[in-house]
Amino acid sequence: MTDILLEMRDITKTFPGVKALQNVNFQVKKGEIHALVGENGAGKSTLMKVLSGVYPHGTYTGEIRYKGNVCEMKDIKHSEQLGIVIIHQELALIPYMSIAENIFLGNEQAVRGMMNWHKTTLEAKALMNRVGLEESPETLVMNIGVGKQQLVEIAKALAKRVELLILDEPTAALNEDDSKNLLQLLLELKKQGLSAILISHKLNEVMQISDSITVLRDGQTIETLDVKRDEVTEERIIRGMVGRDLTNRYPVREPMIGETLLEVQDWNVYHPLQPDRQIIHHVNLTIRKGEIVGIAGLMGAGRTELAMSLFGKSYGKRISGRLLKEGKEIELSDVSSAIRHGIAYVTEDRKQYGLILIDDIKRNISLSSLGKISRYSVIQDQAEVQCAESFREKMRIKTPNIHQKTGNLSGGNQQKVVLSKWIFAEPDVLILDEPTRGIDVGAKYEIYTIIQQLAQEGKGILVISSELPEILGICDRIYAMSAGRITGELTREEADQETLMKYMTKTGGSEHEYAG
Repeated sequence: MTDILLEMRDITKTFPGVKALQNVNFQVKKGEIHALVGENGAGKSTLMKVLSGVYPHGTYTGEIRYKGNVCEMKDIKHSEQLGIVIIHQELALIPYMSIAENIFLGNEQAVRGMMNWHKTTLEAKALMNRVGLEESPETLVMNIGVGKQQLVEIAKALAKRVELLILDEPTAALNEDDSKNLLQLLLELKKQGLSAILISHKLNEVMQISDSITVLRDGQTIETLDVKRDEVTEERIIRGMVGRDLTNRYPVREPMIGETLLEVQDWNVYHPLQPDRQIIHHVNLTIRKGEIVGIAGLMGAGRTELAMSLFGKSYGKRISGRLLKEGKEIELSDVSSAIRHGIAYVTEDRKQYGLILIDDIKRNISLSSLGKISRYSVIQDQAEVQCAESFREKMRIKTPNIHQKTGNLSGGNQQKVVLSKWIFAEPDVLILDEPTRGIDVGAKYEIYTIIQQLAQEGKGILVISSELPEILGICDRIYAMSAGRITGELTREEADQETLMKYMTKTGGSEHEYAG
């Protein structure tokens, strides 16, 4: 009896102007965790959408065999009936419904068209116990964290009698503890006979729990590695992903740091909906010309809230404190005034806040600075095209043309479009919130190079990142945050992961204990 659960043969999928998959071959054995890795745009998500019926039979060529039988998926429902369930990077949960309701969403426990709430609650509780969720089934999804929401998604898949679980970047938005818990759960489910396909850019996690690793590059299968049998290293995986060795994950840089560009003094921010709840406490920080400054902190430390409040008070109420640019106090009452004063903010959620996904690359790039390509309030088409073409070439955005919908680009290329939009605004200070989240190592290197070039031009860069190696690899100076306070400041030479973590977990003390 064969141990092959899934076999995809010669899968080819084409979009207008782009061949996303070209004769891809992929196998999954029963009871294994099989990782699928590759650069953004390599075809990983596309291949899984073919398998799960998002792209139904007839929209691609090739053959899918599941449990030895040829399968022609008509839609997602069809693949789920066979026991194949995909959990996308953007979770498909309804925040205003309970955990139990979300677990059985589309799979309701009904008798003759009437919901059986007793059965729903009991079975939801059993599934929640299986994935390690201790909340009440009646708890609203909006009241639990992202890590627990991932567990709800897995419980939802288990409710559908899943045999092959596909997880697309499951730990991308999770902190270290939640990531560890999720990976441990996958190993437990594997012991119970579940097979899984894991798409992830976090190679340390991939090597930690995977039995096999398949590398895709430019829509083609490069190789499949057996973790126990083959000599698998991060370097070998990266070489397969990018087609070259990345001996240094971070570009070498000789910083040329000038005078103070932006100074934040005694900055306080209160929650927008809970006016008595202070989120940011007496923050002081400086950014100098040509300097890359990092902010390290755990989830909930207030890093994003600080960044957004600085960017034209786009977060928070009762904001107080002073902002000085080149020694002169400035008032940033809204986003437009922030842009006018040369401050830009690249959001951590590029899909929701950074881009208009249904619009083309050209319009997304010009969006923040329409005045530069307008005459008498009328946009000059030729100027807009020249601007977009210039950034497409300079930023190496992989796309057939600037008229492509931004939503069709890979994550790395979407991030380059967001950066292009703000670089076109010619800011003096650029705040980057999780600039490489969900991006592969090759694209990360390109983003780091762009950040360094901007610093070389004399701009001040503030980088927020949950990845400590990234903060340590690209920043000249690092602030640590905990519970809305700056708890430490370290130079590149002084900083290491252990010291940063000590400051990032620091609690209590005076609000003025650290003043910059």
